[in-house]
Amino acid sequence: MNINIRGNLIDLSKPKVMGILNLTPDSFYDGGKFFDLGKIESHVSEMIKNGMDFLDIGGYSSRPGAKEISENDEISRIIKTLQFIRKKFPELIISIDTFRSEVARVSLNEGADIINDISSGNMDNKMLETISKYNCPYILMHMKGNPKTMQQSPSYKDVVIEIIQFLAERIKVAHEFGITDLIADPGFGFGKTTEHNFEILNNLEKFLILDLPILTGFSRKSMIYNTLKTNSENALNGTSCLNTIALTKGAKILRVHDVKEAKECIILYEKTINSLI
Repeated sequence: MNINIRGNLIDLSKPKVMGILNLTPDSFYDGGKFFDLGKIESHVSEMIKNGMDFLDIGGYSSRPGAKEISENDEISRIIKTLQFIRKKFPELIISIDTFRSEVARVSLNEGADIINDISSGNMDNKMLETISKYNCPYILMHMKGNPKTMQQSPSYKDVVIEIIQFLAERIKVAHEFGITDLIADPGFGFGKTTEHNFEILNNLEKFLILDLPILTGFSRKSMIYNTLKTNSENALNGTSCLNTIALTKGAKILRVHDVKEAKECIILYEKTINSLI
């Protein structure tokens, strides 16, 4: 289970940590924290020190009801920071969280390695063509609706089966474009109720039928803090609990705000698994 990055095979048979860097003023947890390059350098350095394998940079807030911004605004938020991080950390694997092909193109030209698309190519019909041209890894995520509408009473007959079918179809389309380095993300919180999210997690091992590395992203999300009757600031322990459950069900990438704690989940999980061999 490998992905090819810059000619190097990255082994995803063992779990990895993807750290989040949001360059937005309105992301649900860390919006507005990282505009100064000095703070960004310090934060990225700390995440690398704590065991981060990939960095995911986002310039468009996809939280429910977030304000839409232009393509140019998204690019302007990302590029200066991407150039800075690529220069400071030349070996770091960088993912760009975008559904826009032009943002992806500019970012890949500036040294990004992976594109993480919340729409799996459905919101920009040139995205798959762009990914194919640059021959880069691509993260396919399930989202019902769009960021503005996705949490307006989402409903499914069978949430697990419907998401697996959606991802299988997008994988097929990606393959038709010659894209083979794929990662699948069920899309926790993107057009799902809290009950849907926990049903997906409870059945996460069923997503292994897709024969792709599975990425999970529920770091500090409402499925945690609403269940615990708290807020995102106090949802780290809950995040670690769900990360651990996800690992036991086959997740290979944990997308998180808190790298140290996610890495500890992986270390303890692997220690447990190795003790059974």
